[in-house]
Parts: sequence; C-alpha cells; structure tokens
Amino acid sequence: MKKSTKLALLSAVLAFTAFSCSSDSDKPEDTTGGGTDTGKTKYIITATTGAAGIADYLLTADDVTTGSITTTGNGLEQDGTYRYYITAQNNFFSLLYGQGNPGAVTTYNLNAEGKLVKKSDFQAETVHVFAAVNKDILTIKVPRSGASIASMYKIDAEKSLITGEAQQDTKVLAKNGERAFFTWATQVGDKVYMPYMSIKGDGVDNFGTVNPDSTWVAVYNYPELKLEKVIKDNRTSYLGAYFTNGLFQDENGDAYGFSGAIATSNAVLTSTKPSAVVKIKKGTTEFDQSYFFNVQEKSGGYKISSTSYISKGKFLLLMYGNVGKNNGAVKMAIADVYNQTFTWVTNAPATLTSVTSRYNITSEDGNSAIVGINTPDGNWIYSINGSTAAATRGMKVEGGQITAIQKLKY
Repeated sequence: MKKSTKLALLSAVLAFTAFSCSSDSDKPEDTTGGGTDTGKTKYIITATTGAAGIADYLLTADDVTTGSITTTGNGLEQDGTYRYYITAQNNFFSLLYGQGNPGAVTTYNLNAEGKLVKKSDFQAETVHVFAAVNKDILTIKVPRSGASIASMYKIDAEKSLITGEAQQDTKVLAKNGERAFFTWATQVGDKVYMPYMSIKGDGVDNFGTVNPDSTWVAVYNYPELKLEKVIKDNRTSYLGAYFTNGLFQDENGDAYGFSGAIATSNAVLTSTKPSAVVKIKKGTTEFDQSYFFNVQEKSGGYKISSTSYISKGKFLLLMYGNVGKNNGAVKMAIADVYNQTFTWVTNAPATLTSVTSRYNITSEDGNSAIVGINTPDGNWIYSINGSTAAATRGMKVEGGQITAIQKLKY
C-alpha cells in the first residue's frame, strides 16, 4: 500500500480505516444511507467474549445509564481477533487489525427504525493512524523498520472513496539519524497536526530511541498533505503513544498535547522529563512557552497512559498504576488544562481490569465521559463527570468485556 498505482484498488478496499474519534453528521437529512435523521441516538457497545478467533459483539441500546445487556443471543457477531473503531459521517467503522496484513473492514449504520445494519464489507491494509478530518478519514501506514516511507490516504467518509494520497520519508522528517513514527493525527483549524515519536527502527529495538526527551508535531496543510513545519520542544517527551492520540483541539481552537514521558531504549525507560501537558495557541505553530502543566508532579509521580477529551478543558486521563513507571493497573483522573488541576476519579471500582479510553464518547450535555469499565467482578458503563471527577455506574454488560462505546443518530 505504498505506490500511487494502487490508488484505484485502495478506493475500493481502504475506505474504512479509522479509529477513536467521532464526527456525527449535523445535517437534518442523513446522506450516508442511514435514513432520515429523527433526532434520536442509539449507543453501540462492543464486547468481546475472549473466544479464539472472535473479535467483538456489537450491541445497541437507547440508554446506557441503567439496566443491563448481554452478548448471549444478542448483537451482531464479528470475526477476527482484534478490532478498532470510529464513527464518521454517521457511519460506524469496524476494522480488523491484520498484524501487518490486510484485514476485514465492515461498515454499519442505523436504518429508519434504529436497527444497526451492515452497509459494506471489504478488505483493507492495516494502518496505524486513523482520524476524521473535515468529511474525510485520514489514514497513515507508518513503517517501524525497513522502508522509511509513510503512506497517507484521504478517504471520503460519505462516499467511501480515496480522493488523494501523499507520502512522507520518516527518516527525512526526523533529521536525527532515527525515523519519525506518527502516534496520531489531529485536525487543528484547517491543518493536520501529527505528533510523532523518534524511533530507532533498526529491527532489534524498533521503538527505542536515543532521543527520549523531545517533543515533535509535524504540521501538514490539507487537503494537499504537504509538510509545512515541525513544532519542537524539550520540556517533556513525545505526545501520545503507539495507537494513542496525544493531541486535542478544544472549543477555543487551542491544542493541548499530552505526554506520558515513557520513551525507552532496549526496553528500559529513559525519559528524564516529566509526564506533562503542553499547549499550542490557536493560529500559531509553536509551543506556548508560558504554559506547562506538570501532571506527574500534580499526581504524586504518576505518568499518563492515554487521554480522552470531555469538554471545556476537562480531560479524562488514564494513568499508569505504578509511580513513575509505564506499567501497572490503570487509574483514572480528571485534568483541567485551563486551571492546571488534577483530581483522581472517585466512586469507581477499586480494581480496574481495563477502561475503554480510546473508544469513548461524551455525554449529551457535554459534561461527562461515557466509558466502559471492566473489573474482576463485572463490566459496566460508567459516566465520569468532568467537573466533580465522580463516577456513576450505569448499564451492566454481561457475557463479555467492553471494548468500545460509540453512538449514531437516526
């Protein structure tokens, strides 16, 4: 999936590679095949039973604040071993991670009765970055060793057609003897900002680096996807992580970057800078040197694992459970990037097996994150209030661990 001669084939098979952000259509009349928009919302809960060769069941519900739902005799069964998701233009995309090989891609939407129906089923290359940009889905296949060319594809999310592509030599981008590995892509204004790690890519210690204490964001114009600039800093480490978004734009147009400061060399943690939040002011392509939110200090020494935006400067953070480490059972917290406050989430289960940090949604009122929490005692959907940091237990999911929560309109 690296040469422009494959564009026609990719137009048929790669139209659905996207991930954890959502972009609901705001049109009164839905043009994506889901029927007339009635103003109603249906929640999609994905749950895995852990059975060999089975990915997730897709369950639907009108309300996730109460009751229970089960995978037994219910939902749509998917195949494969690992799936990732996005909703874009009021379509739900389910992608099989192919371990470097092509994998099945299935697209769903809601019909006029609110029933989840399959729209299409294709094969697509495995890619590493997937993000909604305007009405497109931007996908990037990023090499970790061997060839150094990253391939970028623009996909019309309504028509499921590739409308353009671009390439980036990751060694040329890094300019430090290593290679750039994009952690994610975020639309900021009319441009696309792509944070990246610097990695050795030598086939032995691929994701190791000799540059653990620097931050980079490559700025591309859109839709041309031409590199304009690299934004640099050295107060923390790279933003996000492999398959993990670390850069978010708020309602004011400012962008906030989250670093776990978890760079390694030969599997040894080598970052010396703190896990922190940095800021890029609206209309600028520089890090704001007057802003630095030292989350590691505010949390008592913990590092950021992953991040979800709620609204109004409130973020749900998943923190590594071991102080100063990049491991340990997850802990949840709320960060207010405007006031630089950090608050541990209360009323949550004592032991968290996993939390759906990458596949979350925001409540209808914009005040809470809706997440799936799996525990040794059961699996529930929780609402985490961004102002109070209090967790409220909602629907119980039986017969499988929760892997994602999304929503569609119909």
